[in-house]
Amino acid sequence: MSNSIPKILIVEDERDLCEILEFNLSSEGFETEIAHSAEEALKKPLDKFNLILLDVMMGEMSGYKMAAKVRKELKLTVPIIFMTAKTSENDILTGFNVGGDDYISKPFSIREMVARIKAILKRGINESESNNILRADELELNTTNKTITICGDSINLTRKEFEILALLLKHNGQYISRTEILDRIWSDDVIVTERNVDVNIARLRKKVGEYGQFIKGKSGYGYCFKN
Repeated sequence: MSNSIPKILIVEDERDLCEILEFNLSSEGFETEIAHSAEEALKKPLDKFNLILLDVMMGEMSGYKMAAKVRKELKLTVPIIFMTAKTSENDILTGFNVGGDDYISKPFSIREMVARIKAILKRGINESESNNILRADELELNTTNKTITICGDSINLTRKEFEILALLLKHNGQYISRTEILDRIWSDDVIVTERNVDVNIARLRKKVGEYGQFIKGKSGYGYCFKN
């Protein structure tokens, strides 16, 4: 994001904690917005936020489930810091596995929270420029602008084709199973099979011309991009 003032979404059902966070983060120069449930948060334009502070235990939808939706269905990379009193190793691992960037245990100090937020935002600034362009020789994919060019010429891909190619390029040389591609690219509520992956790969190979030969399939392993 390019906002000069970082915008943070606080997703927390404890109203007193929301007020404390809002006051202190505003004092640190952040712009804040509050949602008292995951359902309320998902109605907001989440791509407009620089970071999400997300409580784990809330109402009907947990913070873990919301984070999974943000990553798998909305395909957003906005950093997420979980806030929770659940501190077992399994809880922490679950938080990272569903897409969390950090995990802070309640009760926490505001100074620690601010330090963690600043560290993640600084890391994001340093990584954003290098991570939004994926290249393989003269093939260039821009994950921010959602464009792909070969030797400077634009290539038209469907959203699924684009996302599959981006995934393969990010893991250049590594095989990704059909199941994992389905989990990452298709929403959980859509009934699809591994055949959908094969069909999209076949179309993708044709559209990228000579680069199609670098999209390799291996029985039992899946697909990879290897040039």
